[in-house]
Amino acid sequence: QVHLVESGGGVVQAGGSLTLTCAASGDTVCISDMAWYRQAPGKQRELVASIIKSGHRSYTDSVKGRFTISRDDDIHTVYLQMNSLKPEDTAAYYCSADTDCHNFEHTWWGQGTQVTVPG
Repeated sequence: QVHLVESGGGVVQAGGSLTLTCAASGDTVCISDMAWYRQAPGKQRELVASIIKSGHRSYTDSVKGRFTISRDDDIHTVYLQMNSLKPEDTAAYYCSADTDCHNFEHTWWGQGTQVTVPG
């Protein structure tokens, strides 16, 4: 099992910055890809950014050039640096981790952290 705990959310004015942190514990040796998702009220959860074990990153178009995902496998943590925040970035942000170990593939989720950018 993998346990994910997000932190770093809050209220920030438009144009401001926040850094989200997701700390993993448990079977961290089994973690491969990690990602950040978000879900705004009344909308489906969407993939914001992902980073595979090799370090390759990908982003949804709306955050390219503003958000940066990174990971530190020594401390089993993934980050999401968010700059130039906009009201439309307001959402609950969730960390995910994919594991493939012991012939078992699974995606684990954190409990989420709220980011609010007032309009």
